[in-house]
Amino acid sequence: MPTTPLHDPIASPMPDAVTAVKTTTCYMCACRCGIRVHLRNGEVRFIEGNPNHPLNKGILCAKGSSGIMKQYSPARLTQPLLRKPGTERGAGEFVEIPWEQAFDLLERRLSAIRASDPKRFALFTGRDQMQALTGLFARQFGTPNYAAHGGFCSVNMAAGMIYTIGGSFWEFGGPDLERAKLFVMIGTAEDHHSNPMKNALSAFKRAGGRFVAINPVRTGYAAIADEWVPVRPGTDGALLLALIREIIALGLYDREFLARYTNAGQLVDLDADSDAFGLMLRNAEGDVVNPLRPHNFFWWDRLTNGPVADHAEGTDPALLGSFRMPDGRPVKPAFQLLEERVRDCTAEWAEGITGIPAKTIRRLAHEMGVTARDHKIELPISWTDCWGRTHPNVTGNPVAFHAMRGLAAHSNGFQTIRALAILMSLLGTIDRPGGFRHRAPYPRAVPPNARPPKGPQAVRPNAPLDGAPLGWLEGPEDLFVDDAGTPVRLDKAFSWEHPLSAHGLMHNVITNAWRGDPYPIDTLMIFMANMAWNSSMNTTEARRMLVDRDDAGEYRIPFLVVCDAFHSETTAFADLVLPDTTYLERHDAMSLLDRPISEFEGPVDSVRIPVVPPTGACKPFQEVLIELASRLKFPAFVKPDGSRLYRDYPDFIVNYETAPGSGIGFLAGWRGPDGTKSMRGEPNPAQWEMYAKNDCVFHLRLPPGLQYMRNWNRDYMEWAQKVGLRRDRDPIVIHVYSEFLQRFRLAAQGRGTGRRPPEHLRKRVADFFDPLPFWYPPLEEQETDPARYPLHAITQRPMAMYHSWDSQNAWLRQIHAHNTLFVHPRTARAEGIGNGDWIWVESRWGKVRCICQYSEAVEPGTVWTWNAIGKAAGTWGLSADANESQKGFLLNHLISEELPPDAAGRRLSNSDPLTGQAPWYAVKVRIRAADAAEPRQTWPQFAVTPRPPGTRRWLPAWRAYFAGRGDTKGPDDVAPKPAALGDPQ
Repeated sequence: MPTTPLHDPIASPMPDAVTAVKTTTCYMCACRCGIRVHLRNGEVRFIEGNPNHPLNKGILCAKGSSGIMKQYSPARLTQPLLRKPGTERGAGEFVEIPWEQAFDLLERRLSAIRASDPKRFALFTGRDQMQALTGLFARQFGTPNYAAHGGFCSVNMAAGMIYTIGGSFWEFGGPDLERAKLFVMIGTAEDHHSNPMKNALSAFKRAGGRFVAINPVRTGYAAIADEWVPVRPGTDGALLLALIREIIALGLYDREFLARYTNAGQLVDLDADSDAFGLMLRNAEGDVVNPLRPHNFFWWDRLTNGPVADHAEGTDPALLGSFRMPDGRPVKPAFQLLEERVRDCTAEWAEGITGIPAKTIRRLAHEMGVTARDHKIELPISWTDCWGRTHPNVTGNPVAFHAMRGLAAHSNGFQTIRALAILMSLLGTIDRPGGFRHRAPYPRAVPPNARPPKGPQAVRPNAPLDGAPLGWLEGPEDLFVDDAGTPVRLDKAFSWEHPLSAHGLMHNVITNAWRGDPYPIDTLMIFMANMAWNSSMNTTEARRMLVDRDDAGEYRIPFLVVCDAFHSETTAFADLVLPDTTYLERHDAMSLLDRPISEFEGPVDSVRIPVVPPTGACKPFQEVLIELASRLKFPAFVKPDGSRLYRDYPDFIVNYETAPGSGIGFLAGWRGPDGTKSMRGEPNPAQWEMYAKNDCVFHLRLPPGLQYMRNWNRDYMEWAQKVGLRRDRDPIVIHVYSEFLQRFRLAAQGRGTGRRPPEHLRKRVADFFDPLPFWYPPLEEQETDPARYPLHAITQRPMAMYHSWDSQNAWLRQIHAHNTLFVHPRTARAEGIGNGDWIWVESRWGKVRCICQYSEAVEPGTVWTWNAIGKAAGTWGLSADANESQKGFLLNHLISEELPPDAAGRRLSNSDPLTGQAPWYAVKVRIRAADAAEPRQTWPQFAVTPRPPGTRRWLPAWRAYFAGRGDTKGPDDVAPKPAALGDPQ
């Protein structure tokens, strides 16, 4: 008998529904792909990749697709919250307040601080996308105490490469896999640049490229590598030095590239009695080119066997040898010093450190060198270099690298990254087809021109800070210290402890504020950073510091403001909570002034435009800053009469200029009154509308002659200066040898008449500020007994989650609801531990209880886990018995933000001594089986965090809704269902 269908399968299920598709930019991770958001009756129903977007070309990962679950998360904060009078910080007890009360409270408090001592206010932000705005706010306030997350993320990657080649991986450069033949990925988890990397890797593999992954763990990208080379954590620098040695010994370096485009041929002053010892010898009669960064160096000409001005026409610099100047001064080319440095860095030496067989190291070096030499690329693109030579073609050596936090997040990471950049330069791959290519606004000068203030006089009441709060140092004269060498910043960035800390040391802020070292503060404002959980080392201690009181009974950190979109572990410790919007509810600018999404072919910036209205009383943090800056009457935010200059954040983005009349603003596209200008032009009132009409993205394709060799490309430099990407247009020579580092070493050695480090830091500065890369064990490892703690412990971010944001995501929880500790079976069995057993993991700083999971895809001396999946009970809209808090765990409990005290009781940050990079991967541990009688529950555990006002338990209704029944209400639905759930169907 025929059956009647229950419904018409081709009919619209809701014929009267109003549907729409809106474009914006994803923020489920830092990749920032273009997306199309499908709406029905104002609800988000589906998110897909935008095929017109230059970054992801329509590809979207699990995170991006599940943005709907973030939008309607039960962990959403919806109202400003004030800690309930009489309750303890950390108890999570709040009362709802209106925004006007929150603004009044902040205005009064911040106004008083700014009028007395601006540095008692500190603003630190996590992985936000508006550091140009947050940095401007801090500078206008007058506080030096500002930084974003880079110090505990990958500042070593940025600083190590920028101080060497003028650019870096991630937003500012990457591998040209379209033309590469060999791709070497080192220390990269599967979350970085995920969609573009997956797309490029797929095409690279299909085209026959060879992919080598060097990592202690084989996951993510490394899973499809042709060869996995397991390496012990923190030893990558030794491997890279051995590769450099082999390539030099085999003569497989690109001599022509090194001679013309790097300082390998520049002569170094080796007069041991000179205050200029170890610096580049200056030619008094040479062409300075740029007085702010002189270029009057010497070469030793091989043709005339004598000194000449560098880049003098018809000369050829010696790269090897030892010479004497006419006045008897001994000199050597920088490359000679590099060769001497790595002479003893044999493959056998590196094998004992890295665990990689010497024959593998030699084979990899040979493969890199031969591929670069014998598979050259030639493009019929004419270009002229900065010294006036016209080249008929652009050539390339098709060996590409990519590296990230696995190299960077060690206290030896800066010198390791320097070694990587030098290896890439030896192979002649910088900004050439098939190698590493820059992304705008890079390349920039080595180092870039921004400098932090130079002393406490830069901090004045009711006045902007005299200089940018973050910057790049050329020498001790740029340090942000007082006359005694004491740090001016709370985190001690740009001090003798960590001079090149371009991104600050956010991981030390709570500890220093609690201790009052170098001084106490009044108000700490944290945005998008889970500092009471996964964003802090030694998490248990960080939580204790946040609630600790002084002898007078007052909190040591008097006032804590937290701005976040979700009920994180940190919100419970706040005195004031400001509810942020999601990325689907706000305007944003991915600006060339900040962290854009540029492509190799030219600048790209993008925006977010709201696709749905804010939930509850949520307000974008950008709007909060604009409002506060206007109320506090910061000069850049008010008119001469003191009235408000910008209506709101979108108005600010359109009309702000870096200097009056500069024509340079936050967005590069559709500038000028009629929107016909790009990069530089007058404000355009219709700029947001133009971005909305163009998939929320602007992409300027440069002419082919401006797309390569940009460090030394005359026409590119002229264009970059014209549009404001560069202040100058002199060539950006690669620093194989860094005289900027040598300047700090000379100061520590007591040479010259400039600043000197405090006595207890002199040896530290002299040892670590080596102008050539070298390897040393991570600082914590040097302090740890390897017999007691034999294993390295590291974390990685999974491809399906980003930081701690996604454990409240109903879809992504189905992939990762808890984490385990991955242990090599041989290592686990040696301790009597079975697969799935509960175990203890112990370091010298703490211990955690967790579940062991066997994995052969890990170097046997290493254990590892996914980062930030473990949660505190009751947070993130999860039930108190959720797997995330009962089975998941944090490795952070095992890591310290400080090194053990020295003989005088002084404490230094457990960070890279040059940059302040947090060494997440340096901890050593041991494992043992948990007793059978112990609870099958992760440890440590904390009191259950109560659900704050304004959040709702929606899960039963969610289950029904996504099963197709929107009329079901569960017993826990104590508040009305959100509009997102729609009407009964």
